[in-house]
Amino acid sequence: MKLVKLTTVTAISTVFLLAACTDPARVDSGDPYQKTKQGALIGGLLGAGIGAVSGSPHKTTAVLGGATLGAIVGAGIGESLDRQEAELRNALSSDGITITNTGDRLIVSLPNDITFATDSFAVRPGLRADVNRVAAHLQRYPDMTVQVIGHTDSDGDAAYNIGLSKRRANAVADILQAGGVSYTRLAIVGRGEEVPVASNLTEEGKARNRRVEIVMIPTK
Repeated sequence: MKLVKLTTVTAISTVFLLAACTDPARVDSGDPYQKTKQGALIGGLLGAGIGAVSGSPHKTTAVLGGATLGAIVGAGIGESLDRQEAELRNALSSDGITITNTGDRLIVSLPNDITFATDSFAVRPGLRADVNRVAAHLQRYPDMTVQVIGHTDSDGDAAYNIGLSKRRANAVADILQAGGVSYTRLAIVGRGEEVPVASNLTEEGKARNRRVEIVMIPTK
């Protein structure tokens, strides 16, 4: 029993260490299959951990079987996200839009400066075409759930920023819905200034923090 507990703890600890190594903020290696490999590794480790805590009397077989199944599932998700990332990069034309592939989800980030006028939550006409392209992409991948998350910088009242970020997220979600994405797939969140990606002490940092993110998460 002690050996099983040690194996489980080791597997779970390794998963967290590997997740840290796949931080999207780190420099990409340039390997087009990087996320597929990472998905297989993480899936294999999670599968091994599940096998270790299973009730099977044959722990070694359970761990190996779980690792194999997890690696296959993880690699499939990673390969799908790699392919979708490439499709979105080819489809989206507006400068400033970024796409981040974390290995378990895709994040399309729309900077507020090109998406909205100051203190407005109406999407600029020039950005609507790209949001519609994201909607078309999501229709091709119906097994993706979608979070639309609004963010602001730290200027102004925090409660007001929460409301503004929610209204901006709703404006983007409305275009996705009009483009054919069912509202049942959309979770709309306003985070205000709570989740900065850069320092709010500089204008450049504030500009990066003002954004709406379309987060696409595989369900299969």
